[in-house]
Amino acid sequence: MASKVKKYSKTIKKVTEKDISLIAEDINEQLASLSKFGKFYDDLVNDYLSLLTIRDALKEDIQEKGVRYTFTNGNGKEQEKANESVSSLIKVEQIMLKILNDLGINQPFIKPPTDKNNQETGPDEDDLL
Repeated sequence: MASKVKKYSKTIKKVTEKDISLIAEDINEQLASLSKFGKFYDDLVNDYLSLLTIRDALKEDIQEKGVRYTFTNGNGKEQEKANESVSSLIKVEQIMLKILNDLGINQPFIKPPTDKNNQETGPDEDDLL
């Protein structure tokens, strides 16, 4: 096949161990503020964190292969195929949202940074992480 397969953007940020620990800390703080304690909640948080790493691997696969990729079949012909990681990524993200919903937590509210005069300053570049 003469067509070139378009690759996924290289700007995707990989989730680090530090990110995972900060996310776990944030979730646990929210659960504590809601008085939700116990192994049940710990297990859901661990499942969520595991899915974070799976989601990262799926994104990496899509970044490497693209949404569609070419492969050589058993007859030696090149064919194009949809990357199954795309549909898996959607399913994993749905499960992650379901877990957050089951935990009863939301995205954290972050107060905008203020200067000395208590005036709001612009968004910090790390606010989107």
